[in-house]
Amino acid sequence: MIVKDFDNMDKRDRARFINSLSGFKSLCLVGSKDKNGKTNLAPISSVFHIGADPALMGMIFRPHSTPRHSLENIIETNSFTLNHVHKDILHSAHQASARYDKEESEFIQTNLEEEYLNGFYAPFVKDSRLKLGLKYEEHQTLKINNTVLLIASIDFVSLSKDFLRKDMSVDIERAGTLTVSGLDCYHETTQVARLSYAKKDRDLTEI
Repeated sequence: MIVKDFDNMDKRDRARFINSLSGFKSLCLVGSKDKNGKTNLAPISSVFHIGADPALMGMIFRPHSTPRHSLENIIETNSFTLNHVHKDILHSAHQASARYDKEESEFIQTNLEEEYLNGFYAPFVKDSRLKLGLKYEEHQTLKINNTVLLIASIDFVSLSKDFLRKDMSVDIERAGTLTVSGLDCYHETTQVARLSYAKKDRDLTEI
């Protein structure tokens, strides 16, 4: 089966189809607050690693042709949080994707509790097990489809010591972090293997 004629697909069918093609994606809740103290919470699945030195992450926002409360708050206050989602808060996290008005905090609407850590301005999700405080660095609108690429630096990370391996990598499976495919299908994960650094003159080993 070849699927090619995207322009003639039903709009919603096309969105579901194309969104599922990239496979499993990260799932985080973006916590933010405007300069007047109004909080916002939104699920996002477009977070990605940019670099470790400096520690940078990026994410894509849909076109800013309509209000994007998270994006606006981030640019206005230069801070936001990323909160990993686990099974116990999944339904609340999904509900946060509803189109609430700016005056309606998703924290209140979804019964997720705000938490403030390390003097950071933006709110964290208290029940998340892996939390990142980030500082806005730059953004640009992509000409091809008007989505917004935002780049941020990692200010600090909050997690249990139990989620850190001896080599300082994070065991997100132990933290119960979920992943998402498409727009609305959530998954638990099972580690298959960790492999040694690949070199052309050395056999791979499991670590």
